[in-house]
Amino acid sequence: MTNKDEEMIRKAFAEKDWNDIKATDSWQIFKIIAEFVEGFEKMGRIGPCVSVFGSARTKPGTPYYKLAEEIAFKLTREGYGVITGGGPGIMEGANKGAKAGGGKSVGLNIKLPFEQYSNPFIDYDKMITFDYFFVRKTIFLKYSQGFIALPGGFGTMDELFESITLVQTNKIAHFPIVLVGKQYWGGLIEWIKTTMLNEKNINADDLGLFHVVDTADEAVAVINEFYSKYMLKPNF
Repeated sequence: MTNKDEEMIRKAFAEKDWNDIKATDSWQIFKIIAEFVEGFEKMGRIGPCVSVFGSARTKPGTPYYKLAEEIAFKLTREGYGVITGGGPGIMEGANKGAKAGGGKSVGLNIKLPFEQYSNPFIDYDKMITFDYFFVRKTIFLKYSQGFIALPGGFGTMDELFESITLVQTNKIAHFPIVLVGKQYWGGLIEWIKTTMLNEKNINADDLGLFHVVDTADEAVAVINEFYSKYMLKPNF
């Protein structure tokens, strides 16, 4: 931990006492409700979309940025809108591809002290900015007809595993979850198979909750194949 990190922690604990925190919590309820209302109202009008996740740090023109762009373009050609976290990197690539494909380009942005800013390829009337991660993830989960995860960091892992968990536990509809980049995801998948499964922390059937692919065509095919059998609808 750096001196800067320690200073931020000291300030956070020094700024408010317990009574201040309780009073603030009561008012936060209204802000949280407002974020849910805005998210539900806007997303309910947009129609079927597929979420594309991935790192905010991926640079334009790099292979995974281009792959996100290609996937989003092809999804819009199949009639889906595209939802991203609204920021730079993979998210920007996906919004750019959706825009080029003439489809709906949605951004669910989050206020962060670093990295996150809205990219210029989001439809002006389809961007929502959140203060709370859990509200943002609820909106992702309710209105996404599929999840496509490209290489990313902790945030991508958080969104990916929450999606898998909610499908596994039947808390939301069984929609397609696709991991793009066999080389990137290979070590994680191997660990899931050889450690998590061997320890009996998951069932063998749980390995079928997601697909691992390498190309844009494969990713879009997984989505299309699923919805050739099932109806598009909100997940809860």
